[in-house]
Amino acid sequence: MSDHADPDQADRDHTGAEPADADAPASERLVELADEYTRIRPRLVGVAYSLVGTLAEAQDVVSDCWLRLAAADEQEPVRDVEAWAVVAVARRALDVLRSARVQRVDYVGPWLPEPLVDGADDPADRVTLDDAVSFALMIVLETLTPAERTTWVLHEVFGMTFPEVAEVVGRSPAAVRQLAVRARAHVAAGAPRVDVETAEHRRAVDAFVRAVGEGDLSGLLAVLDPDVLLTSDGGGLVGVARRPVLGADRVAHFLTGVRRKLVEERIVPLTVNGGPGFAALTDAATRFVGSFTVHNGLVTRVDIVAAPDKLPRELGL
Repeated sequence: MSDHADPDQADRDHTGAEPADADAPASERLVELADEYTRIRPRLVGVAYSLVGTLAEAQDVVSDCWLRLAAADEQEPVRDVEAWAVVAVARRALDVLRSARVQRVDYVGPWLPEPLVDGADDPADRVTLDDAVSFALMIVLETLTPAERTTWVLHEVFGMTFPEVAEVVGRSPAAVRQLAVRARAHVAAGAPRVDVETAEHRRAVDAFVRAVGEGDLSGLLAVLDPDVLLTSDGGGLVGVARRPVLGADRVAHFLTGVRRKLVEERIVPLTVNGGPGFAALTDAATRFVGSFTVHNGLVTRVDIVAAPDKLPRELGL
């Protein structure tokens, strides 16, 4: 990626591949540009989602930056479309994140990111996201300042250099390095310990989903870590625990209580942000999506998203 891929300097500063044909008809150039933007769209949505935490907002950011790209290209052809677009999307997502932080102060209960569920998204809106960015890690990123989060995501996940990140956050490369140091420390302190999938890991996943589906209290207690933490997000519209639930006994009773209320729903296993998860389905409708973390064969964290605007419309399961 170019150190000078600055969308705010599109009429002055372009680097990268061979220049586009300035004499090409405008309609042909727009089609060419649209094809390239479609190709890189999953990466752009991944950048935006990692920063703002919801797919809808990420898609809005990427759509907005397409309009900016088309307008900039009319002035002078953008040679490195991907470099330009990543910077533009990251800047716009940072603005959205700063605004969202203010709005989330009054959120009812814990605010959780929107879960990315395999098979739930339209192919046009697929997200390219490093497997290391688990749902639990997305929650940890919420504890960072917007500048720290942007620095960590762009540098650690998407491989941008510090000078490139500096263009996005509006600080010097030296200042960005300091942001990176603080962000790494916060992430290291808050990131959950996660097992690489093994036979033991798979047994814990299967046992947890089966116990939740059957409302099996003793089965849940057998697979929960004594200090397991559960958070749930209903967006103020769905009745969930508005405070985190701590401890195996409390979490097990909470989950079996939820299961008793959802007698018509199927509990199915699925992949959430690249890790183990489950969902409650009524026919094709999704009632909630859960993500959980496994360490040493026990579930150490459970996060449940029931806020309607964060749930996939259909899972096709």
